[in-house]
Amino acid sequence: MKRSPLLILLLTVLLDLIGFGIVLPILPVYAKTIGANPFMIGLIPATYPIMQFIFSPVWGKLSDKIGRRPVMLISIFITAISYLLFAHAATIPLLIFARALSGIGSANIAAAQAYITDVTDSKSRSGAMGMIGAAFGIGFIVGPPIGGLLIQYGVEIVGYASAALITLDFILAIFLLPESNKNAKKLTLGFLKKESGSNEPKRSPLLVINEKSAEFVEGLKLVFSSRPLALLMVANFIYTFAIASIQLVSMLLWNEYFSVGNSTGNILAFVGIWSVIVQGALIRILIKKFGEHKLFFWGHLFTFLGIFFVPFVPIPLFFSLGLFILFFFAIGQSLVMPINLSMISLYSYKEKQGQIMGFSQSINSFARIIGPIIGSILYSMNFHAPYILAGVLTIAGAVIAIDLFKFKIDALDPSKN
Repeated sequence: MKRSPLLILLLTVLLDLIGFGIVLPILPVYAKTIGANPFMIGLIPATYPIMQFIFSPVWGKLSDKIGRRPVMLISIFITAISYLLFAHAATIPLLIFARALSGIGSANIAAAQAYITDVTDSKSRSGAMGMIGAAFGIGFIVGPPIGGLLIQYGVEIVGYASAALITLDFILAIFLLPESNKNAKKLTLGFLKKESGSNEPKRSPLLVINEKSAEFVEGLKLVFSSRPLALLMVANFIYTFAIASIQLVSMLLWNEYFSVGNSTGNILAFVGIWSVIVQGALIRILIKKFGEHKLFFWGHLFTFLGIFFVPFVPIPLFFSLGLFILFFFAIGQSLVMPINLSMISLYSYKEKQGQIMGFSQSINSFARIIGPIIGSILYSMNFHAPYILAGVLTIAGAVIAIDLFKFKIDALDPSKN
């Protein structure tokens, strides 16, 4: 495995996620201060995964054509601009636009995952995917406390701090991140221009939309064309939906029911620390000992334990029994998420991994769009309800994991399909 480019990629991803983590905890509060109603408070964060859902397959497929490096550079630059806009987003429309632009840039995770498939072999891929998960964990450990500290100086400083980190990310990628896709076409100005002498007629916007819709349908057929790949895509959706459905309401539950006050950031850091330990250090060892299939199954069961019982914890025992339960959640999601990504790439068609990883990320983003909405509705009815639903979904994921045991891990050859 080529460790040098992988480490550089992970560093750029980490800086991006820390910038995201800085903004995330203050977003709902800031939206409320500039006049957002409850619907808009939910819509503003939703614009981020909506844009990821739309643009993940675009970045993934584009990275198959022109290379991972140019896609990473363009998307990182877009993200930096988005945080500068966030620093000056004094109105709700501008705040929505800033978060949408950030979602477009951060949809490059599909290209980053495809980069990993380029520079790793099948034995080390799950561990490498786990490192991206560890980067997410570190982002949630480091980012929120920084955001909480800087907000006292104004939202402008928070935006500038995130923009500065992403700018550093961009500079590092320019000088240190090599191209990993050996089949990519060299990116030149001609790529963006119509070739001289070309008589290709201008296409109407409706025709372009129809073509893109056809490409999306083609992509869906591609990722659901084999049973193991289809099962993994379904597992990806229901697991991400389960997690997303309780993320927002957990902030409400901790404050309204358990009255944790300013300890919310510490709770997130607790989960993040264990995520980093598992995904950054232990997952490689565990995969060698037990294999992806077993860990995928046990990860779902651990997540069930870490979600289903949270609202049933007695209030005085939250910082003892409650954190013990959240420990299982941290371990479970640290196993399921990177292994799911790794197994999708391992079962993917050769030469199509960027496109497939892009669709996987779109499915993930779609679950993150509708999950919080359903979770919030259920929470308003009964605060136990979203946790019960999420627990049931993780059990369904465990059943899918059992079904996957019969399929040998091996990349598919489209010529044989």
